[in-house]
Amino acid sequence: MDFTRKLSFLVFLLCILISLQNQDDIDTNNKFSSHDDKYCSLSDDESHYIFDVDSFPPLPMFATTSHVERKLQQQTGARESLKYDYYHQTCPQAERIIRSSVRDLFKKRPQIAPALLRLAFHDCFVEGCDASVLLDPAEGFHSEKESPPNESLKGFDVIDIIKSELEEACPGVVSCADTVVLAARESVILTGGPFYPLKTGRRDSVASFGEVATFELPSPQDDLSKMIVSFSSKGFDEREAVSLLGAHSTGVIHCKFFINRLYNFSGTNSSDPTMNSEFVSLLRSKCNTNQASLMSPASKAQSPSQLVSSSPSPSSIMDELASALVEEPAMKMDYEGPGANFGTLYYRSLLQGRGILYVDQQLTTGEETKTWVQAYASDVSLFHKDFGLVMMKLSNLGVLTAPMGQVRKDCRKVS
Repeated sequence: MDFTRKLSFLVFLLCILISLQNQDDIDTNNKFSSHDDKYCSLSDDESHYIFDVDSFPPLPMFATTSHVERKLQQQTGARESLKYDYYHQTCPQAERIIRSSVRDLFKKRPQIAPALLRLAFHDCFVEGCDASVLLDPAEGFHSEKESPPNESLKGFDVIDIIKSELEEACPGVVSCADTVVLAARESVILTGGPFYPLKTGRRDSVASFGEVATFELPSPQDDLSKMIVSFSSKGFDEREAVSLLGAHSTGVIHCKFFINRLYNFSGTNSSDPTMNSEFVSLLRSKCNTNQASLMSPASKAQSPSQLVSSSPSPSSIMDELASALVEEPAMKMDYEGPGANFGTLYYRSLLQGRGILYVDQQLTTGEETKTWVQAYASDVSLFHKDFGLVMMKLSNLGVLTAPMGQVRKDCRKVS
């Protein structure tokens, strides 16, 4: 009799466990069922991407908001959460508008893709993904645009164009912050990178953080330890830092950011010894000693802002400004030509001592970081998946959601 009771009790427990497991499966399926059609109905040219929404675990929003914003949160009560297809009722065409706008502009100006990707990174890394980097200087705060790390940022005009189309379709609905991260995702796809799902519902900051940007954004001159500390402060481990720097697979780097590695590395009057000698020669052909003046204080007299202030007429302003921007020497990150395997050239180049930026080449000097460089160099699918995950994580940093922040009508100024 005792044996029968024990057996019955075990069967009862087993039934409960099975029931709980089935319920978990049902909850998981329900969680994503409303989004499966969205990500399975991509256009033919997107269908080859290896990701769908079920490929990614839920990601937390990392709290990097300021103490003032936290206090405001406590006073105003609970915040909304980011959601997939947040605008499905208020502006169902929002993501389609952003996608088509970026693609149309990309056909005319391919350089907008790396510009938009860099813009998203510089926004999210400073007080979170809140479009604060888009704000023009105004009384009461120091614009992030004016901070040294952001002086060469581009893509603001592209965001303006996209935002104007969104405002025409759905006035006052889609935030600039969502526009930035969604435009960056489209740019990744257009340059051969992976599709990755993004939740939306971000709100825009009412302030800009110029001083924070100056000190918190990573520098092209950072060594490995400083780079790791910088990324760690935002919640990224070494693997994620290596994959996120893979964004340097596209775009151009102006000579002033690496010319010291070619002619006077650490005051030695010679090149960086970690660089491949043939690659040094290639870079010197693009960035000769006459261009070293770009790094000197005297060169600031020829900055675009000063050209604008000293030129007498609008036409000459544009002519001189265009000339200054075109003539500034640079090196393409995909210097062997654009290819389908986003990331492959970048990581293989590092292993050959052909990293353009010092911070990139430093990835091969650490045991763990070099392990991931080697892994991504040999397995582009692994890199694409890790890059998609880290871009999702970056896009969730310190976001503002209702009732915090606002939805700007003009991304350059507080509404």
